[in-house]
Amino acid sequence: MAKASSATAGKVTDYGVATDRTSQLDGYTVNFVTITKTHDLGPVLASLPGGNCSCPHWGYVLKGRIVVRYADHQETLQAGDAFYMPPGHAPEADEGTELIQFSPAEQLAEVEAAIAASLART
Repeated sequence: MAKASSATAGKVTDYGVATDRTSQLDGYTVNFVTITKTHDLGPVLASLPGGNCSCPHWGYVLKGRIVVRYADHQETLQAGDAFYMPPGHAPEADEGTELIQFSPAEQLAEVEAAIAASLART
């Protein structure tokens, strides 16, 4: 059985605005995310193909609030909400938010690489 926890995550990354504890589970990436500073990923994602995140995510908000914008609407996720974010989203999160997120590993890696390349150009 594949399993992960924030304490056993294989990789820990501090992005300045969030701490991400990541593990791989049979083709999926699980992220244990703590938002350390309120931020909006929209501007970074705008430079990607399609202008938004192209990877689907499933998860659960443990604490705090996330606003997810789509081309035609926005949704607010709060503590206690399970979620599915289809491709085409741009999230912003409040400081103190904690969530667990599951994503197809290959698709997430492509988005993360494109974000890193975008940030390197600025």
